[in-house]
Amino acid sequence: MAATASFLSSFRYGDALTVVGISVCTALVCEAISWVLIYRTASYKTLRSSIDKASKKLESMKATTGSSSAAAAAVKKPSKSKKMDRVESSLKESSRDLSLFKFKSGAVVALVLVVVFALLNSLFEGKPVAKLPFTPFGLVMKMSHRGLPGTDATDCSMAFLYFLCSISIRTNLQKFLGFSPPRGASGGLFPMPDPKTN
Repeated sequence: MAATASFLSSFRYGDALTVVGISVCTALVCEAISWVLIYRTASYKTLRSSIDKASKKLESMKATTGSSSAAAAAVKKPSKSKKMDRVESSLKESSRDLSLFKFKSGAVVALVLVVVFALLNSLFEGKPVAKLPFTPFGLVMKMSHRGLPGTDATDCSMAFLYFLCSISIRTNLQKFLGFSPPRGASGGLFPMPDPKTN
């Protein structure tokens, strides 16, 4: 690892390329771990299919409710709304179960990310890895210049570049591999409260 880092450091953008490359490799390793622990299991596949079915059913119910005439809607409203509430609650329950199911691999992925971050921090401690094309403001400057000596605000630390790369690469990799969350699963462990119950 150190040999690769020293080889890439000889290039003009070597340090930045090293951080981006390690971020890509880390994202691949994290998705491989998630695939082994989550995505290949039968229970994940059944949860995902139930979320997909429930979200499609809910969308079709909302579409038919919106397109039906006012007189017909007034007659069927209580039964339709009960059915929609049932489908919504089943969708929320399935989304919560899916989030809990994904939670177990989260600890392993977090451990990998902490180890890689510690390794990168030891390699690039106090060393700017990139130059920003702008002067960042307040909070962004504190993040981008974290741990760097000097007052040049356009210097970019490893932590900031790694953070940006990790966010963008991992989410796009999940979409590319087809591991992004189902479209109906937006609640997570702590979903927004339902305004109907208040």
